[in-house]
Amino acid sequence: MQLVVGKIGRAHGIRGDVSVEVRTDEPELRLGPGAVLLTDPASAGPLTVESGKVHSGRLLLRFAGVKDRNAAEALRGTILIAEVDPEERPEDPEEYYDHQLIGLDVVLLDGTPVGELTEVVHLPYQDLLTVKKPDGTEVLVPFVSRIVPTIDLENQRAVLDPPPGLIDLEQAEVARGTSEDSEGSEDSEGAEGSAESAAEESE
Repeated sequence: MQLVVGKIGRAHGIRGDVSVEVRTDEPELRLGPGAVLLTDPASAGPLTVESGKVHSGRLLLRFAGVKDRNAAEALRGTILIAEVDPEERPEDPEEYYDHQLIGLDVVLLDGTPVGELTEVVHLPYQDLLTVKKPDGTEVLVPFVSRIVPTIDLENQRAVLDPPPGLIDLEQAEVARGTSEDSEGSEDSEGAEGSAESAAEESE
């Protein structure tokens, strides 16, 4: 199975080093010296990692045969792809490869269907799960244990415990409207604050 593990950025220096946008939780394994990577476009590779280092918070790699800045700059934008055994699992039981998650059925704690997990979005501060609902709309779910308490690979499902309004915005609006009707305008500000707090917690 092929997994995207990085994207080549700008050339660094004059000896062929490039910065790499890491897209794997195991850069030491996937992008370490000796790793052979496929590429997109395919014409740019395969590439063999010759050396690597971290500079100012960025991963810099040098590939075999890439000897100067011009050759390095020509690789800019290239996607790096690793061949991975489909049965391979991360060492940490609480971690998952993207291909293990994509395609899972997404349900609530009570079993109510939500949709299908279609993508894992890797951001600097956290990962997000893209869930496609039956009506074709998509929702982004923070991949944290408080909101996604269970990943059940055996039964091919992800269980959510979302705050109000994360999956269905109408739920948050209904809750706010009920508060305004029953408790008056002053308390409605408190209800709105609660909705904002829930949104902040979901982030």
